[in-house]
Amino acid sequence: MAAVRINTNLQVPEPRITRFLFADVRLSPIWLVLRVYLGWQWLEAGWGKLNNPAWVGDKAGVAVGGFLERALTKTTGDHPDVTGWYAWFIQNVALPNKVLFSYLVTFGEILVGLALILGLFTGLAAFFAGFMNAAFLLAGTVSSNPWMFIVATWLVLAWRTAGYIGLDYYVLPRLGVIFRRNTEPAS
Repeated sequence: MAAVRINTNLQVPEPRITRFLFADVRLSPIWLVLRVYLGWQWLEAGWGKLNNPAWVGDKAGVAVGGFLERALTKTTGDHPDVTGWYAWFIQNVALPNKVLFSYLVTFGEILVGLALILGLFTGLAAFFAGFMNAAFLLAGTVSSNPWMFIVATWLVLAWRTAGYIGLDYYVLPRLGVIFRRNTEPAS
């Protein structure tokens, strides 16, 4: 059997429309609005938990434990809201460590919110926002999580310019990510 050689010099060009939507700094004001709004939602949610002793403090784990127990009730019926593998995760990982998860959720929401508002490591912050939304959705919670997941996903795709009007403009070039002026028109 012959070995397959991969051409490592091959580059697939980015379509003009995606380059315009996700890499053109002219759209950075739109990403700014979406980023700050989503960040505010996360910061507000985390701040509310930070000041609640059922999340952080002497009763930490009570609120997240209740949330997880309710999720387990959604595992039955013809069309369960919570799948079997996620129910296993809740029972065997999350519930036994509900105090830890209480702190992780609280401080994760605050850090993601602050990073999105400030435009600092926007792509990474948006990834973790989407990760938390996915966890809530897998636990059978709908509410605002679907649209927040969509916005977070778009921000991940637009990471190059989503933080352009923010701290990423100053931080990313120092890490080797350089913002260049788009020399080719997108349309």
